[in-house]
Amino acid sequence: MTHETLAAAGLLAGRLLLALIFIHEGYSIMGSYDGAVAYMQKFGVPGILLPAVIALELGGGLLIAAGAMTRIVSMAFAIFCVLTAVLFHWQFGDRNQLLHFEKDLAIAGGFLVLAVCGAGRWSLDRYWTQ
Repeated sequence: MTHETLAAAGLLAGRLLLALIFIHEGYSIMGSYDGAVAYMQKFGVPGILLPAVIALELGGGLLIAAGAMTRIVSMAFAIFCVLTAVLFHWQFGDRNQLLHFEKDLAIAGGFLVLAVCGAGRWSLDRYWTQ
């Protein structure tokens, strides 16, 4: 196996792992829409933003998985993850909230790496730029 093949496989696996949590969460939120709105409003975030959140999580997750518009969508996800950490997981006295804060920052870091490196050879981005 060549270095290029390993890099392509690694970027594909990374994209799929990053996308999975957002596709699943976007789909789950649609089933508990009112609860998600209430949760957002509890933290001072307007519930009217929830459709945009669902669109990013589902649509953006699928784009990342496919490797389409990867750099732009990855930056949007990185910003989203940092905002999520700061807005919802700032209660550091609660070990669980601290863990979610750190997880969100780690995921943001993964998306920043993806934004810099691009989707890799096994992606729609690669085919669209040829």
